[in-house]
Amino acid sequence: MSAAQRELDIVLYGATGFVGKLTAEYLARAAGDARIALAGRSQEKLLAVRDTLPAAAQSWPLITADASQPSSLNAMAARTQVVVTTVGPYIKYGLPLVAACAAAGTDYADLTGEPMFIRQSIDLHHKQAIDTGARIVHSCGFDSIPSDLTVFALYRRVQQDDAGQLGDTNLVVRKFAGGVSGGTVASMLEVMHTASTDPEARRLMEDPYTLYDDRGAEPELGAQPDMRWRRGAEIAPELDGYWTAPFVMASVNTRIVRRSNALLDYGYGRRFEYGEQMSVGRSIAAPVAAAVAAASNTAAMALGTRFFHRLPSKLVERVVPKPGTGPSERVREQGHYTVETYTTTTTGARYQATMSQQGDPGYKATSVLLGESGLALALDRDRLSDLRGVLTPAAAMGDALLSRFPAAGVSVRTDKLA
Repeated sequence: MSAAQRELDIVLYGATGFVGKLTAEYLARAAGDARIALAGRSQEKLLAVRDTLPAAAQSWPLITADASQPSSLNAMAARTQVVVTTVGPYIKYGLPLVAACAAAGTDYADLTGEPMFIRQSIDLHHKQAIDTGARIVHSCGFDSIPSDLTVFALYRRVQQDDAGQLGDTNLVVRKFAGGVSGGTVASMLEVMHTASTDPEARRLMEDPYTLYDDRGAEPELGAQPDMRWRRGAEIAPELDGYWTAPFVMASVNTRIVRRSNALLDYGYGRRFEYGEQMSVGRSIAAPVAAAVAAASNTAAMALGTRFFHRLPSKLVERVVPKPGTGPSERVREQGHYTVETYTTTTTGARYQATMSQQGDPGYKATSVLLGESGLALALDRDRLSDLRGVLTPAAAMGDALLSRFPAAGVSVRTDKLA
């Protein structure tokens, strides 16, 4: 049975978790007549979640599935066009579901921010997914859609203007209000633990092209460090007077964006370089704040990827937020973000893409981005790329997402700069 002939459009796996519930609520409002099911380990908890949803969702089927029981994942994947999953840390729980979707030719979307999980997904399932026609799309939340889609929007605008290819490109987080989800923290800790116990994993994490299929095909562009502080004017004249510090998720997002370029047959350019920063303002203290942030992040990454496994696990559990937990509705509603991505093309033209969204980035905004990714994969198949395998949001569904965003309250615009 082809994916298009299956009984369900989307299965939301992990619907009883914190972000899973938010995604279910969003789909109940935005999915229209899409055929959706909720999945997780506990039928009782799934029923409790469904009972909180609007009337339109009360008939959604409930599917019991568990990462420790691959046969349940295989059966789930065989019933639907798309599986959307919030069950992490993905390096612990994600690969059996990727395997099930790759084998069944079922599209897949997740929220991972774990480069080593994505690397394993590529190594184990990219070729099989190509053969079966599955799109395995990682990082469909705040990590890494604003990064990936602002660069893709610039690429489309530069194509339209016949202005060459993208060259030096930088994302700057200009506004950010919200928290980091417990699931994101758990994923970051898993990354640290893996790197601190496996020198090869640590080496791969330090490679800016970790997620490439053919590392030898990438031109050498010199060091591309993620943890640096810079004057804003080094990025764009519009940022003159500002200082920037490293963005905490740059080590994930930059690799996703570079993989998009490779998957799109180097459509961004063979000399495309990409970095991420966050603005710390233009006060007299800004350069000091930027330097301290860069040094702190660098030290945390260097020490964490070598010695994290030596920390007492009970101490770590005590001081970090628990997966499946999150802030109040008031806090989620008050959150927001704005990112600006600047590029200079090979013809010397300059462009800026701006993406903004209301809602806590790690929770509400992420649930919208993940929900729209699932809907794009399920309902906008004529706007998806022809690519199959382990993909990125931009490479799999860049045009479809850009078309869906305005109705979802996600603003993306591109401007040509002087």
